[in-house]
Amino acid sequence: MRNHHSTLLAVVMLVAAAGSPSALAGQAGPGSGGFVEQVRDSLGPVSLPTPPGVTVVAPAGRPGEFRWYHAGAILAGIALVSLLDETVRDQLQAHRSSGKDDVAGVFRRMGEVEVFGTVGLGTIAVGILSGNPRIRRAGERISAGLLLGGTLSIITKEVVGRRRPDLTGGAYRFKPFSGRDGWPSGHTTMAFALAASVSDEIHSTPVTIGLYSAATLTGWSRLNDNRHWLSDVLAGAALGITSAKLMNGHWRVFGVRAPKFLLEPDAVGVSLQF
Repeated sequence: MRNHHSTLLAVVMLVAAAGSPSALAGQAGPGSGGFVEQVRDSLGPVSLPTPPGVTVVAPAGRPGEFRWYHAGAILAGIALVSLLDETVRDQLQAHRSSGKDDVAGVFRRMGEVEVFGTVGLGTIAVGILSGNPRIRRAGERISAGLLLGGTLSIITKEVVGRRRPDLTGGAYRFKPFSGRDGWPSGHTTMAFALAASVSDEIHSTPVTIGLYSAATLTGWSRLNDNRHWLSDVLAGAALGITSAKLMNGHWRVFGVRAPKFLLEPDAVGVSLQF
């Protein structure tokens, strides 16, 4: 359904230009309303243009099913690819250059909090300031997908305890609960969670291609920097996409759906649906 009043593409561009949502943290003067209310009142109704070919849609009413055999197939594929981990690492490091390091430094930032946090929280802020609940809920879904992906990544890293490739030893060094944090790649998890979340809110093929391409380059940057194995990156991509798709209502994962308040405007509560 096309929204003729605003689009998240304009929101992302606006937030990126602002640099950080922290500017919203100011305090109102004595006897006045809150900061957000003051800004909103001074701006009046906000109307953002709709670029050609872009639509902002509500979450899908009937989500796809992500079952145990899908997870099994993905894990089996990652395990198979892990046979190439050392070969890929050796090839990339043998052809590493300062130019590639510079490119990696740019795309690595997509997996860092100042980028994905600004997009998620900034979209919520723009929705509040503009008085547009559709944008606000989209920001909530984006932020929820990022939060879930980041949490699961931290937990999985601790449980698996895989050694990173820049330390001594081969690709199959695991010691659970040791503080080793190689698997999965956290940067890649967050980059793909961001790409999946935003592209599902903005139905634009060019935007989707751009976001997923940038996320892929984020994964490549971790290989170039010798901070992760190839299988770490693939696991991060799978985790990030799954987290985003669950929280934006596009997938049910093992029978679980997102909290109702993310999917239904008038719903209250945080209970998961089974």
